[in-house]
Amino acid sequence: METARTPLVEMRDISLAFGGVHAVERASIDLYEGEVMAVVGHNGAGKSTLVKVLSGAYQRDAGTISIRGEPATIANPRDAKRYGIETIYQTLALADNVDAAANLFLGRELRTGWGTLDDIAMEAAARTVIGRLNPHFQRFKDPVRALSGGQRQSVAIARAILFNARILIMDEPTAALGPQETAQVGELVRTLKADGIGIFLISHDIHDVFDLADRICVMKNGRVVGTARVADVTKDEVLGMIILGKCPPGAVPGPGAMGVGS
Repeated sequence: METARTPLVEMRDISLAFGGVHAVERASIDLYEGEVMAVVGHNGAGKSTLVKVLSGAYQRDAGTISIRGEPATIANPRDAKRYGIETIYQTLALADNVDAAANLFLGRELRTGWGTLDDIAMEAAARTVIGRLNPHFQRFKDPVRALSGGQRQSVAIARAILFNARILIMDEPTAALGPQETAQVGELVRTLKADGIGIFLISHDIHDVFDLADRICVMKNGRVVGTARVADVTKDEVLGMIILGKCPPGAVPGPGAMGVGS
């Protein structure tokens, strides 16, 4: 059972305010190895702010973070990387004018004994890691601007896991993708899960959430409405959590959540 395992990530009673506005208030969430935890809610619900605390982009005002059961100090993105946490933003932040290998090693290039760039070693590593994620990927020599959305996601994810990331934050990974490319991203996510990587999935697309996630955490007005296994709730119930803040019987309520009869 999940309760017998140590979470890969455990965030407890996280609070963060900007001026007088409570962006996140007493929010708790956890993530296990090989699991996709979707974090959903309207714009301004607090979901992006919560995971940005984990990524080191924001400093929490209160609350604790544990990684593999040990207290974690995350003051900036560099700290997050040391704990194996990587963020894949919706924009992907790729260098469009260079190829996949150059993107994977951007800022961390390999060099030969002569001090020159070791293009052969970098391409070999790129072929290995991208090939594991996406066996059909062939366009290693093309600048990434020429790649499809699904192929670009492969490069962005490969860059994140190349340096041993075990916790991924994926921000709207299928936004603006067509059905075929969305399916490719789904295959990437399933491959990452099989490797034991934990994923926080930030998404507005309820269909993606039900296709990709194991559990769902719904936020509203900075608070966690509730958390549920996908198998235990319906899409309509999740929409009710997002819109009305009502927690159905199949979900574990967060602090201050309303029950279905409220």
